[in-house]
Amino acid sequence: MDRDQLREHLRFAAELGVPGVSRDPVWRARPESFPQGVGKSFPMTAQNLEQNNASAVPADAKKTLPDPMTLAVVRADIGDCTRCKLHALGRRQIVFGVGNPAADLMFVGEAPGGDEDIQGEPFVGRAGQLLTKIIEAIDLKREDVYIANVIKCRPPGNRNPEPDEVEQCEPFLFRQIEIVKPKVIVALGKFAAQTLLRTLDPISRLRGRVYDYRGAKLIPTFHPAFLLRNPSSKREVWEDMKVVRSLLKSED
Repeated sequence: MDRDQLREHLRFAAELGVPGVSRDPVWRARPESFPQGVGKSFPMTAQNLEQNNASAVPADAKKTLPDPMTLAVVRADIGDCTRCKLHALGRRQIVFGVGNPAADLMFVGEAPGGDEDIQGEPFVGRAGQLLTKIIEAIDLKREDVYIANVIKCRPPGNRNPEPDEVEQCEPFLFRQIEIVKPKVIVALGKFAAQTLLRTLDPISRLRGRVYDYRGAKLIPTFHPAFLLRNPSSKREVWEDMKVVRSLLKSED
């Protein structure tokens, strides 16, 4: 690693509040070889991604830009939704999605919180501010990516969405993914990861792997709200975001 790469490496870590230097041998350890994927997922690090681009989408693959009106059509189809009970449980408005409709990177969270319910935009509260910093740490801006949630209405008390609510709402998320056609999807937190991957595995087991998902690579990581309560986990998110950055670069 040359001086410029080392400087960038340390800057990236600092953005997420992660110490850039440690004497812990576990921190310095790196896989010696590229692990072969089994099934739909495989463990991955930024280093072996950079060394093994053979698994990436071909460099000459071109992304078809979506009609900017198609997301508007999905939003219109949702309307002032009354498909599940959330419409009668205190939600103020639909929180659809925001960002670049042709984004290569898409973030998927759980559901709107109080600030999001007021402003009508996902991830605008304290967790959203941290997400913006995470995005900037990989040299992107918030407007470069697309951000959405599994559920478009705030559950009362910010409780987890219930199965009947997910059943009614997730088809709209699938349509958003189909229209945006991201190269990489980051599932933020346990609920989003479990819902997208149809699993009950904890996020601690799901993260650290890359999954094939609807034509994209899906990377589960901790939710920014979890990081606000558990700052020590920023190190794991930093590792996940390095993989995101490498995937995006390898698929340019």
